[in-house]
Amino acid sequence: MTTDTATGTATTSATPARATAVRRLLVAAVSLAACFSGLSVAGLLSAESSPFPPSVPEATCGPGARPETDVQGRVPTRDYDNGRVRRGYQCNTRQVSHEGATGGFKVLRYTDRTGRTCAYYDSTRLFPLDAPFQVQSGFGVVVLDMTDPAKPRRTATLTSPAMLSPHESLLINDRRGLMGAVLGNASTNAGILDLYDVRTDCRRPRLLSSTPAAVLGHESGWSPDGRTFYASSTVGQTLVAIDVTDPTLPRPVFTQLGVNFHGMRLSPDGRTMYAANIGNDVSDGTFPGQGLRIIDVSEIQDREPNPSISVLSDLVWREASIPQVSQPFRRGKRDYLLQVDEFANFGLTDFAGAEVGAARIIDVTDPRRPVVVSNLRLAVHQPAARRRAFNDPGASSPVGGYAGHYCSAPYQQDPLVVACSMIGSGLRIFDIRDLKHPRELGYFNQPVQSAIPIKTGANALSQPAWDVKRRSVWYTDGNSGFYVVKLTNGTGRLLQR
Repeated sequence: MTTDTATGTATTSATPARATAVRRLLVAAVSLAACFSGLSVAGLLSAESSPFPPSVPEATCGPGARPETDVQGRVPTRDYDNGRVRRGYQCNTRQVSHEGATGGFKVLRYTDRTGRTCAYYDSTRLFPLDAPFQVQSGFGVVVLDMTDPAKPRRTATLTSPAMLSPHESLLINDRRGLMGAVLGNASTNAGILDLYDVRTDCRRPRLLSSTPAAVLGHESGWSPDGRTFYASSTVGQTLVAIDVTDPTLPRPVFTQLGVNFHGMRLSPDGRTMYAANIGNDVSDGTFPGQGLRIIDVSEIQDREPNPSISVLSDLVWREASIPQVSQPFRRGKRDYLLQVDEFANFGLTDFAGAEVGAARIIDVTDPRRPVVVSNLRLAVHQPAARRRAFNDPGASSPVGGYAGHYCSAPYQQDPLVVACSMIGSGLRIFDIRDLKHPRELGYFNQPVQSAIPIKTGANALSQPAWDVKRRSVWYTDGNSGFYVVKLTNGTGRLLQR
């Protein structure tokens, strides 16, 4: 691969995986240990210092704001000490409702064929880390009747194998009304694939099948036509394409070993995959970096016998941490991705200086030459600010702190606003009318003040969902549950189509 890291462009590549099993297991062990302990690992991780893209301009807050008291995105220790944190932080947003006490990696919204609208969220970040808190709120994937968003009503909790710990794989295919997930965890797990019908009655999903079709599990992707469910296992090093044309009898049609993919999204025709490529190269002492891999999966989409895939291009960016997922959208006739990195770049020494990738917009109109257009970063993501904030509650965790995790756009064609869950910084809303110069539009953050270290601070990890008609965003905070947040002070007008 030939890559211009200054501009974020790339040419075609098919570089094979290079990490050894020992290195992969070492990295997985470090990550899992940090998840379970919830403790600071200062001095364990590092990244080489380098110029970073600038943070976006801060939001101008209108009436009703409870603004942040430090740099953009930071909740400083003094706010915990003086009690300010208990009031929360909001800018051009307000809380409509709240439900539950835990949350995971996805919030999904679906309207069934009768017109009923439901929300779904996973309650498990990492079992058994959440178990003491789930005892009160329930295990599994929570189903909410959202007929009245001000009063979410829990109608079911799904507890089939994959729903107890779907990790980051829970997704709905809107076209077919199918919800799928694989049993996963922070490294990998037995990839039991559970498929549910949510089209008939979204309030009461019906289990269609529960099979080991995914081999191993961690993240996932749907083809837009709903005929193929893709599962990736990260540390497990597997990519599996599963034919779910008959969701009661899913069957693998393609398996690739030795690839370390995270989330996967597909072009509208299902023939191009945008894979968050964690990669396998740890030769520079950091893990993992890497970036976006664009793959031709047309033979899988066409159901050719013994299908193969081919890499169209690889794209990396200098400030990468762990690539999480890329959501496709269009502006006019050009194709883009809303790409997000999670956590910080796992290195081997100074974690306080570890790089935070945050998020970015990538032009993929030419899939062989993707280009980074702009970045979505907060001031607290910048190296100097990150060092100053390192001792804030929750900020020193290698799997938390002030970093990105998931972003989403309200629709695929011409979105003007996007939302990101940025862990300790809560829910962040960005104005992307000018794709080259995004701005912060608002935020909502409700950190928890607790005597339990792993329950202190904000833990916004979920992919947000959108209620466009009501100009609202739904998300979960792993420390406090599910929220409906309304855009205020005229900012919701950007959701009009």
